Parts: sequence; C-alpha cells; structure tokens
Amino acid sequence: MGHGGGGHEIGGHKLAHFAGLTFNLDTLYMTWLTMAIVIILAVVATRRAEIVPRGWQNFLEMAVTALLDQIDNTMGPKGRKLAPLIITLFLFLVVGNELGLIPGFTSPTNDINTTLGLALMVVILVHILGMMNRGPIRYLKHFFEPYIPFVIINIIEEIAKPITLSFRLFGNILAGEILLIVLGMLVPYVVPTAWLAFSVFVGVVQAFIFTMLSMSYLSNSLQDEHH
Repeated sequence: MGHGGGGHEIGGHKLAHFAGLTFNLDTLYMTWLTMAIVIILAVVATRRAEIVPRGWQNFLEMAVTALLDQIDNTMGPKGRKLAPLIITLFLFLVVGNELGLIPGFTSPTNDINTTLGLALMVVILVHILGMMNRGPIRYLKHFFEPYIPFVIINIIEEIAKPITLSFRLFGNILAGEILLIVLGMLVPYVVPTAWLAFSVFVGVVQAFIFTMLSMSYLSNSLQDEHH
C-alpha cells in the first residue's frame, strides 16, 4: 500500500493506493472517529438513564424527541420505522461537521465522497421502499406520468437529488474550514474565534437540512399514491 500526496494543502487528502483503488485516509480515519463518538455518546447517555435526564442524556433526548416530531410531521406514522436511520444520520452529520473545527482534525463531510455516499444511500433507499410499498411495476409507472415524455424530466430529477444533496453539505463544510484557516492566518484570535462559533451553528444547520431533505425524499416513497 503506497501513500500519495495531499493532506497538507487546503482541500487535499492523505492518499493510499490499494488494489488499483485510491483511498482518502484522513476521510476514513475521521469517519471511523465520528462513528465511534456517536456510539460512545449513545452508550454514555443510555447506560444509566435517569427519569430526570442530565448531561448527555438530556442532550440526546432533546435531539431524539425533536427528530421524532419532525418524522411524524414529515413522513407520517410509517416514518417511525425509519426513525433509527434518520436519528443516526443526523447525529453522524452533527459530529462529523464539527470535527473539522478541532485543530488537527478534519470533517469527513468536507470530502465529496462521504456526502455523495450518504446521499446515494438515501436515494437508493427511497426507490427500494417505493417499490416495496407500491410494487415494482406501479412504482416505475409513476416515472411516465402524467405523460410518457415526462420520464426524461423525472429521471433528471432523480439524478439531481443526490448531486444537490451532497454538494450542498460538502460545499458548506469545506468552505467553512477554508475560511477558518484563512482568517487564522490573516487576522488571528478575534475574527477566527467569532467565525468558529458561527461554524458550529452552520454545522448543526447543515446536518438538519440534509436530514430534513432526506426525510422529505423518503416520505414520498412511503405514500400509497405518488404526488
């Protein structure tokens, strides 16, 4: 396994080559770290659950309750079966987005491979659930409605979903980290600190937007009729 360049310049990555494939090592490391943090937070918050929540239990209960309310409002009663996926996705994105704000770390979501992979997972699940809910023939038929030529527009729309979903998250997180580095070099201390606080907010907002759009796409696949 050989290591390539990158990782020292803004937007670059430490590369590894294996079996003809190229891997972004920093993305892999940060992805594993993000997953580990989410698991640890969940274990710590639920290991000694109290009737009156405190600390991480209180934070996770607030996040889970808010997400369950959004799931009910957006996806309806059928959405509850996807709640574990939605909640895990949100927590992963929040933790991953904020990792890049820690010196020496990068966000796994500043790599288009990560965000596109997550977006493709959501869109593929949309089609699988749609075919399971309505049947393959009935589901595929809606791409040709209201008229057969509309299949072209509908296919373009489906292709655009993962692209827009992934690039929105990737662009915002990468731009935030770049600005943080640039401001740190140009005007140390005050401005970077203010931008750091704003970036924390942006990371949460971007995780929420990605999750909400995912719920919106998934809700269509759970409907008995296509609207």
